[in-house]
Amino acid sequence: MGQAHGYDHAPLIARLGFALLVASLGWGASVAAARTGTGNADLGNRLGAALHAKGIGPARTGAMALDLASGRVVFAHNSAVGFVPASNEKLPVTYTALKVLGPTFRFPTEVRGQGSLGTDGTWAGNLVLKGYGDPTLSTARLRILADRVHRLGITRVTGMVIGDESFFDKLRTAPGWKASFYIVDRAWTGKAYTTTPAYTAADTFRKLLIKAGVAVAGKTRSFQAGGKVLAVTVSKPLDEVLHAVDADSDNFSAELLLKELGAVAGDGGTSSDGAAVVRRVLAQNGVPLEGVTIADGSGLSSLDRLTPQALVAILRQCWADGALRGTLVQAMAVAGRSGTLEHRLLGPGTRGTVVGKTGTTDLASVLSGFVHRRYAFAVMENGKPVQWWTARAAQDRFVQLLAAAS
Repeated sequence: MGQAHGYDHAPLIARLGFALLVASLGWGASVAAARTGTGNADLGNRLGAALHAKGIGPARTGAMALDLASGRVVFAHNSAVGFVPASNEKLPVTYTALKVLGPTFRFPTEVRGQGSLGTDGTWAGNLVLKGYGDPTLSTARLRILADRVHRLGITRVTGMVIGDESFFDKLRTAPGWKASFYIVDRAWTGKAYTTTPAYTAADTFRKLLIKAGVAVAGKTRSFQAGGKVLAVTVSKPLDEVLHAVDADSDNFSAELLLKELGAVAGDGGTSSDGAAVVRRVLAQNGVPLEGVTIADGSGLSSLDRLTPQALVAILRQCWADGALRGTLVQAMAVAGRSGTLEHRLLGPGTRGTVVGKTGTTDLASVLSGFVHRRYAFAVMENGKPVQWWTARAAQDRFVQLLAAAS
């Protein structure tokens, strides 16, 4: 699962040995006693001033910035306080997936056979489409599976086509979600959504079998089934899947990834089992867990809590690991160019040189990431509701100051 990289379970700023005063009622005592070395005003003071946002007081704001080269904390305010993270919840899930599964991991989808193949090309029995959580499974990939079945010499199936989704549980919600939140699976046409993914995928596969020259006598069903593996298709590598999770902030892929972690490295394919794996891996790698609650994978849950220091610790861990660094940076949105940062931080000092993870819900506006390969940062703002437009302006000012100091 990975070893600790110089951290213990104490708060990050204490581990780094800096005497930082964290104030919840004002900004003045929140900054690290650090100078830029350029003769300019104290960077920490200016970062604190940048966080002033109308309607969002200091107690509802947490932030941290760390110099990646020296390990020096240049700013911290409420850095050990748990805030609702919105889609920044995807960062600990991404980090854990990279540590547990690895960037080259691929999600398989299998065709299994219950029965036997006769000399006349008749499969006496059922075919089973068994999924393993691939968020990118498409009609094109199902067509490939149908063609592979036909190439096995099968021209007729006497039984049914069964969709088996038993690798995960069947829950489409997570603790702390609004009643209106319901993760539905993308239909295999890519044009709609379905609340019965196993049946929908199996029925699409059945139709594609017929088009491929395999007659199917039975109907489509969905339930847990066995059988021997006849054909397999796999997804693109995890490092490519993560671009949708982080740059585009895809909730569907994030929730499936959390369940994948539970199924592969935990006690089962559930959100709670996946969350337990995330906490375990974060702890094993020295990410401070005080104030941290993992309730889902996407950040839709109002129960999720992350701290600025936890986010910065995750970013620093990835930066220190050459293999993880490139993967995470490529997965994140790029200021002024891609993902959820395409229309933000458009100035010459930030466009293309800031990569980050955004997060926005009614309760939270969050931005974390890297500036100029120099700083790791996190800015978290909460409210009931949060004024996201002023929050984003404060986040952008914070990042612009770090870029100017790089």
